Amino acid sequence: MKRLFAALLMLALACCVLPYGARARASDGDEQAARRVLVMLRMPPQHFRPDSSYGGGYADDGTGAARRRQASELADAHGLKVVDDWPMPAIGIDCFVMEEPGDAPLERVLDALAHDPRVAWAQPVHPYHGLEDGNAHGGDPLYPAQPAARLWHLAELHRVSTGRKVAVAVVDSGVDGAHPDLAGQLLLRQNFVDAMPDAAEAHGTAVAGIIAARAGNGLGIAGIAPQARLMALRACWEAARQETLCNSFTLGKALHFALLNGAQVINLSLGGPADRLLQTLIDTALARDVAVVAAVDPQRPDGGFPASLPGVIAVTQAGDRRALPAGAFQAPGIQVPAPLPGARWGLVSGSSYAAAHVAGLAALVLELRPGTTPPQLRRAFATAPRTTLVAHDPGRALEQAGSIDACATIARAAGACACQCPTTAAVTADPLP
Repeated sequence: MKRLFAALLMLALACCVLPYGARARASDGDEQAARRVLVMLRMPPQHFRPDSSYGGGYADDGTGAARRRQASELADAHGLKVVDDWPMPAIGIDCFVMEEPGDAPLERVLDALAHDPRVAWAQPVHPYHGLEDGNAHGGDPLYPAQPAARLWHLAELHRVSTGRKVAVAVVDSGVDGAHPDLAGQLLLRQNFVDAMPDAAEAHGTAVAGIIAARAGNGLGIAGIAPQARLMALRACWEAARQETLCNSFTLGKALHFALLNGAQVINLSLGGPADRLLQTLIDTALARDVAVVAAVDPQRPDGGFPASLPGVIAVTQAGDRRALPAGAFQAPGIQVPAPLPGARWGLVSGSSYAAAHVAGLAALVLELRPGTTPPQLRRAFATAPRTTLVAHDPGRALEQAGSIDACATIARAAGACACQCPTTAAVTADPLP
């Protein structure tokens, strides 16, 4: 009891200091971004090289200079200026960022580019944002306050699986790799926001911590998959008013990097408009059996993009009484303790953090069943029975836990009882293939 009181006291103190430092502000380039378009040029098939040695440059690619010349010619022909580019051999295109320096309607520019036979396709640079509602284990002081500790029986799950060596790409704002709960947890770190320097930011750090915070280190929380290895891919940044912002180009670069560097799970705790470039990259990931987990935008009836894409595991916070998009799951996402930059912790809420729970759970399954495909993961989550978790208030417990029975999911993957054995025994006869 004393221990629980101490944990809750520490959590309360952490929440009192939640705002930290001066936030990175949206750069002046954001206004320029509104005048920019993405122009895709096809790469010859023989130059498709989907391996981890490809870093995004034109090394060993004899056609790169020709494509740059072609992009310059296109820009001149349409009154544009080339400002950036990123080759994406995983989907067979070079992505060029071009800016309209005047005041011509971008719709007219995009229409002209669409009719140019040299262009695979052209599109706007769409904005995206993190999906949060604001901030609000033995040896981990905040473990008793974690919803997953009680509702998902996390300590019991960790006796069966910890997500060992599963690579999870966190495509988000900057992750604080020096945080005590994340020290040693990052497989790699990459910044794709060229307009501003790399930084440790709240949204990305909290998402990463919920997925894979160190367990049993005497500090903070235990991640859902504490032995997973995180790829911290900064495609978003924090602007004024604590907003987490991204765009098509930064997200596209990060997703392409994840594809070429062995990500097994990609977490996208963000939402925005439908985007052809991002959809092509996500479809490619799914075709390679990479699980893609995305946060549901509760303001959109279909859950928003990319959560609404077929094959994506869409997640919202448990207890959300708004109508759920078809096929979406619920997971703990309200008042979740999580790491924050500067060796601190605080409470976070939103579908961003519910998605992080499910990305961690996917890593637990993939440790046990490395060949599990995204459709098999979805079936594992969907067919798990819902159980009574708290005897005195079963309805509320189910609402807080969400629509995924983590114990049953891991029991199916392991082919043996994980926790709540009388409940999950029925599903062990039908393990994952």
